[in-house]
Amino acid sequence: MKIAIIIPAHNEEKSIGSVLNHLPKIFHPTTVVVDNNSNDQTVPIVKNMGIAVTTESKMGYGAACLQGVRYAKENFNFDTFVFLDGDFSDHPQDIFRLIHKAKESGGADMVIGSRNLGEAEPGSLLPQAKFGNWLATSLMNLFTGSQFTDLGPFRLIKRTAYDQLNMQDENYGWTMEMQIKAIKLGLICRETSMHYKARIGQSKISGTVKGSVLAGYKILYTLFRYLVLSPMPKQQIAEKYEVL
Repeated sequence: MKIAIIIPAHNEEKSIGSVLNHLPKIFHPTTVVVDNNSNDQTVPIVKNMGIAVTTESKMGYGAACLQGVRYAKENFNFDTFVFLDGDFSDHPQDIFRLIHKAKESGGADMVIGSRNLGEAEPGSLLPQAKFGNWLATSLMNLFTGSQFTDLGPFRLIKRTAYDQLNMQDENYGWTMEMQIKAIKLGLICRETSMHYKARIGQSKISGTVKGSVLAGYKILYTLFRYLVLSPMPKQQIAEKYEVL
């Protein structure tokens, strides 16, 4: 695999250096950090480490990911995307777990790093995050017959698969949109267990009441838009994808 790594970042000066230091150096030449309106030292830290930086002025996790994709396509030679957060809650070395899962049993188009299958430190997932994640995946599984346990942001997807998705969401619905569209297109989707620890700094989503409410609303809206308004035929659920 030739991997392009995309790391969205908004004011992650306390953690981004640790993320990049723990990311195996073999991936550094094809890694881009997307500065999403940081007003701290995030960008200088990344540049001083020799990692590419691109800017997305429109606030939103999805918007930053979309800009990262554009940058990677223009500047890197690759066939696979990996998305990784900049808060150092995931273990960057676990990228090899994603790669291994993508290659085994005939291959997969997308692999989600599941915090719920892995070794999450106590307190690393806040109660509201746990509940929201459980509700979102339960509803997605109910409507599609899938078996996802997480909407984890640490994920791998083949470039050819990603290009079929026509990703649109610019904020909280990004991960849900990707998983739903992958299922509906019949892509082979898998999960693998990941390490997870308390993030450095406050979460922009689950760390505030406003962020939690907005994220919950957008995730449910995304599910309604792609599954309730345009449901999957039952035969498609049975025949055109697998989640292992």
